[in-house]
Amino acid sequence: MRILILSDIHSNLEAFEKYMELAEGRYERAVCLGDLVGYGPDPNAVVERLRQVTDAVIRGNHDKACSGLTDAGDFNLLARLATDWTRKQLTPENISYLRSLPEGPLVQEGFQLVHGSPEREDEYLFGAAQALPELRKATFQITLFGHTHRQGGFLMHAHGRFQTIHIPPAKDGLVETLELEAGARYLINPGSVGQPRDGDWRAGFAVLDQKAKQVEYYRTRYDLAVTQTKMMQARLPEPLIRRLELGR
Repeated sequence: MRILILSDIHSNLEAFEKYMELAEGRYERAVCLGDLVGYGPDPNAVVERLRQVTDAVIRGNHDKACSGLTDAGDFNLLARLATDWTRKQLTPENISYLRSLPEGPLVQEGFQLVHGSPEREDEYLFGAAQALPELRKATFQITLFGHTHRQGGFLMHAHGRFQTIHIPPAKDGLVETLELEAGARYLINPGSVGQPRDGDWRAGFAVLDQKAKQVEYYRTRYDLAVTQTKMMQARLPEPLIRRLELGR
């Protein structure tokens, strides 16, 4: 089974459509690790199109805040402003859908989905201090996570050595193929579709090939200027508009 993994779309329709174009024909089913909305200008269109292509979706912290499940009190000012704007744009149907999304971990055949970490859905796994304890107690070989907006992940080899998975910048398309080792445990981050923060502004996603025992990482350019123009027209905060082009 080839599984398309996407995360952190953040209402960026142009990035979403472009990655779907690149992913066409490369997967058999699709899963999403949360944060469908927040920050970007097209929350309704993203939610509606995502529902058409995915069969397993978990919630992210922005999904909770934008649907009113939480008050965004722990967000910074810019994120709160974008959350307030998104709440006003979402249709009742899409609010209801976001509220219905399950909290991770969501167990699938041979792997699990989380937004932040298996222990806490809003936790950031930035490095060994956070990732190693999760790998040591993992009951699945593969955990798919998002939230950090950084493509790559972490692994613990069968003999216990910890390693960070770095994905090098490359041309659009398939960037890196990670071969999955027998006995190793993995935390796999597909990257952010709509707002990468790893220094590369291009939309990121991944494909888990269970038969070949590998993970393929992809990046693709999209029409960034259109997204930024929409954000300006919506009067979303200027720093949120500019950060898209920096991949930060």
